Parts: sequence; C-alpha cells; structure tokens
Amino acid sequence: RNQQVALQPRKCLRKMSNQPGIEEAAGASPGGSQAQAPDAPQALPVRRPRDAKDKYVFWETQPVPQFSGLEPAQAEDGPIDKPKTVADVRQEPYALPAPYQWCTCDFSQDSVVQEVFDLLSNNYVEDDDCMFRFAYPANFLRWALSPPGFTTDWLVGVRASTNSKLVGFISAIPVDMLVNGKEIKMVEINFLCVHKKLRSKRLAPVLIKEITRRVNLRNIWQAAFTAGAMLPRPIATCRYWHRSLSPKKLIDIGFSRLAPRMTMARTIKLYKLPDAPITPGIRPFEPRDGPQVMELLNSYLQRYRITQKFSLEDVLHWFTPRENVVDAYVVEDGSGKVTDFSSYYNLPSTVLGHPEHSELKAAYMFYTVPGATPLKQLMQDIMTLAHAKGYDVFNALDLLENQQFLKDLKFGIGDGELNYYLFNYRVARPLVPSEVGLILM
Repeated sequence: RNQQVALQPRKCLRKMSNQPGIEEAAGASPGGSQAQAPDAPQALPVRRPRDAKDKYVFWETQPVPQFSGLEPAQAEDGPIDKPKTVADVRQEPYALPAPYQWCTCDFSQDSVVQEVFDLLSNNYVEDDDCMFRFAYPANFLRWALSPPGFTTDWLVGVRASTNSKLVGFISAIPVDMLVNGKEIKMVEINFLCVHKKLRSKRLAPVLIKEITRRVNLRNIWQAAFTAGAMLPRPIATCRYWHRSLSPKKLIDIGFSRLAPRMTMARTIKLYKLPDAPITPGIRPFEPRDGPQVMELLNSYLQRYRITQKFSLEDVLHWFTPRENVVDAYVVEDGSGKVTDFSSYYNLPSTVLGHPEHSELKAAYMFYTVPGATPLKQLMQDIMTLAHAKGYDVFNALDLLENQQFLKDLKFGIGDGELNYYLFNYRVARPLVPSEVGLILM
C-alpha cells in the first residue's frame, strides 16, 4: 500500500499565470487528422468562462479556436487562417506607442543576455502570493533560445527611447511538430514579458503581432505555446506534480506544508531516496549516444497526438549535459545498446522575502523514454541523481506516461495547471494529458 504523502504542495509557478504579457494581451484592444481507436480517451470540451465577456478582445481577433461557436464534431484538423504567402505579409514592423522602439536581442552579446535575464527576473512569472519568482539563468536562456535553426530576428525586444532600457521581450524558436501524425513546421513562442510598470501600455498585443509577422516572413504559419492563464482555447490542460527532495527547506520557505499528524523527522524519512541509482548501466548522456537516442525518442513519441520530431542536431543541443542547465542520462546494456533515456532541466526560482533561503532549485522533468527499465525505477534513479546535485524539488506534468509513477513515487499534486495552445491550427478533438507528448520550457 502506498504511504501517505506527508508534504502537501502549496505553490506552483504556473507558466505565464501571474505575468504581465499574456494577461495583458487577453483584454487588450486589437491593433489531416489521425484515426483514433474506438476506446481512445475522450477529453471534455472546453467551455467559455462565465466572466469571459470582453476579456479576450485581442485573442478574438487572432486565428485561434474560440470559446464561442465550438467546432462541430466532424471538423477536421488544419489551419484556421486562409492560406497566405510571404508576399502577403506586412513588411514594416508594427508601430509602438511613444516613447518605445523595437530592438533585436543578439544573444552573442553577454550584455544583452544580462538585460533579458534582468527583465525576466524582475517581471516574469510569480506565484499568486508573490513568494516565488522564476529566475532564468543567463546560460539557461542561451540554451533555450539558441537551438538548431534559430534566428536572432525572433528574439524581439522593446526598449525605452529615452534611456534604451529593455522593457519588453518575446521569443520564437523553430520546432518540427507532429500533430495527430501530421508533420508541421512551427515555432514555439515563449518568454513574453512586459515590465510591470508598463502593463497599461498595451505592449503585449503588439509584441505578439510583431513576432507573428517575423515568423510569417520565414514562411512559417503555426505556433505552439503554453500558459497558466485560460485563453481561447487550449487543446490540452496538464497538471503539475511535485516531489520533495529537500522537505525541510520546502516547508521552511512555504512551498509545502506538513500533512496532518506528520512530524518533520517522519517526513524527512518518508522522502529519503537511495544513496545511488539501482539500474545497471545508467550514466550521463554523451554526444556519441545521439543517433541511438534520436531513434529511441522519435519512435517512442510517435504514439502521442502532439509531440516534437527530433533531428540529431536537436538531440545534441537539448540533451548534452550543461551544468545547472540540463542533465540527461541513458541506460546502456552490455552490448552498448541504449535501452532507456531520461532528462530534466534546471529552472530555479527566487525565494522572495525569506531571511535564510534565496533560491529554490527545481528540476523539471524533460523527455523520458522507458525501455528495458521499468518507468518507476528509472524515475526513482533520475530523482536520486538530481538530489545528489543539490535539487530541492522534482517537478513533472501528468503527460506522457507520467501518471503511472506520480503517486507511487510520492509526488504531490500541485495547484498549477499548464494549458497547451496552438496558433493558427485547429485540433478537432481536444487532448487528455496522456495524449500529450510535447514539453515546452
């Protein structure tokens, strides 16, 4: 019988939930499907929130599925806008209100990366009680925004004309997506951020339209993004789960609380992990593993209704270990064959107003492919390795096959949901979490 989870997670930094950008845009003024098995899980339809009137003025001008007028059951997957060509795309940047101007953020310059870091650190996602804030390190930003095929033109900033201070940012990176078996070139949109003091300036909608324009100029017409906020209209909604690695610290900073009738000593004992992994042949990913991991990943991910297709260059970029950025591990059998793969990335949060602790070191589960090793055993080993590297908590979404191990490995359900959205692409039937094989930063 599973032991009672002694920590009750209270906090989850929901991506873009309490963030100037997505919320601002929500209320701003405008400026071939795959056959499913008969017993496929059915997602509940997403209804228009009762308070949605006038909340989504901007999004109702965009090519996204709307809460009103839900598509009929026979609607097919496909683009929402009528087909366009690059010649149809506006050539000039959208006008910004005075006194602001566009800039391109060249990440080859350390000073520019530092500016983006400072903007995000002070103005990006916070939890609702303002106790934690994502703190994207500069080396993480370089990794996340410079994958194979990236273009600097898609790292879009807004500066104040008076002092050149960076006050807004949005990014896009290329991704080869599989949606119900159809391969589509898309971009992932991320890091939409506007300085807190400028929320009333309506910069976020212009940032969204400008990044759309720049992406369209490269003949790409669809995008994927995630947000904690409810917007028109998610294709899937996943839930964050948290597994304590340093329970005392998590309780001290208010991330978690003791369960009723549990003492600190019993809680620490309950969450103790093995001193070392138990799976023979588990080791850090190396570049020589790239071809095998690419084949393993792509073969495994094909079972999901939405996922990414990885090239060898993608695999080497996203999974070659980088200190305090990303860690990846393979299981190698006696013949040199890679049978299993798992990874996580580092996304620390600043702890606001605490006298002792200033950082929450969080590992976020990235892509995992179980093979010869049972998934539960593989994930326990990965958490053991993360704990040895000083992580305080291990976070995972309930997508992929994760629901098979979350409760057994003493994850606690968080208060944060992550909504998945597609821009200019309709998915006729919404997805349940177990049909989602896509992990965005």
